[in-house]
Amino acid sequence: MSVLKVENITKKYGDFIAVDNLSFEVPPGEIFGLIGQNGAGKTTTFRMILGLLEPSSGTIKWDSGNKGNLGSSNIGYLPEERGMYPKLSVEKQILLFGRLKGKEKNVLKDEITYWLKKFELEDKRKSLTETLSKGNQQKVQLILSLIHKPKLLILDEPFSGLDPINANLLKESIILLKEMGTTIIFSSHRMDHVEELCNNICLLRKGKSLYSGSIDKLKESFGKVNLTIRGPFSKEELSVLPGVINITKQKNYYHMLLENESVAPNIFNYVTQKGFIERFSLDYLSLEDIFKIKVGEKHV
Repeated sequence: MSVLKVENITKKYGDFIAVDNLSFEVPPGEIFGLIGQNGAGKTTTFRMILGLLEPSSGTIKWDSGNKGNLGSSNIGYLPEERGMYPKLSVEKQILLFGRLKGKEKNVLKDEITYWLKKFELEDKRKSLTETLSKGNQQKVQLILSLIHKPKLLILDEPFSGLDPINANLLKESIILLKEMGTTIIFSSHRMDHVEELCNNICLLRKGKSLYSGSIDKLKESFGKVNLTIRGPFSKEELSVLPGVINITKQKNYYHMLLENESVAPNIFNYVTQKGFIERFSLDYLSLEDIFKIKVGEKHV
């Protein structure tokens, strides 16, 4: 099985550097997250992996060779800008894309039936694409990207425009493809989806990698600085305690961001003196919290 290696790639447009000396590695059969704000260089990176753009410098390798050894028939791509033929039926559209990827018509018939059923689109088989809802168009577009069973699948903002039910269907399908051996790279602004699906990520800001590696190790590097407590005290008194960076209240719970774990015992001693404490729990930051800290306004 093959590993995707992105090694020191840079993409320049005149004096503008869209991607700056970027490196990461995606093991076979893994779901890998490429995350960052709009304009961070995610789509440009995807296009270089696909061979749609040439890097100004650096290399992209599939196993020991270059990306050309993978071949377009083994790559699936769901672009952020969706594009289909509006006057074609769903079935004909999928059949066309599958044939363009080199799959036989008789094989595609079974695959089309499987994926239409999977995405609850069986009754839309003969419908024109232009008559579908945005969510259903998104599902058809996804089927187009995976109908040929690619070895590498690139998904650019796949959850955009999907309601929670369809987003869950997509997550289930991504996991299924992983279990079938497909290597998947995706970008998303939904950090909860990234955290749920990925073990490893690359975090981009203005074309540069701020972090590449395990989500768990990234969390551990910040320590357990998320404190949730519930008891007889006010937001005002908690906010002035030493080591408290930020505090918010949701219903009857206070969520506090601490400077580090070491300040927690003093906070515990203070709140236990106030009376019965219903909850006092320390945890790692969520990926969304870390994303805000690393690429938030103070870093722009």
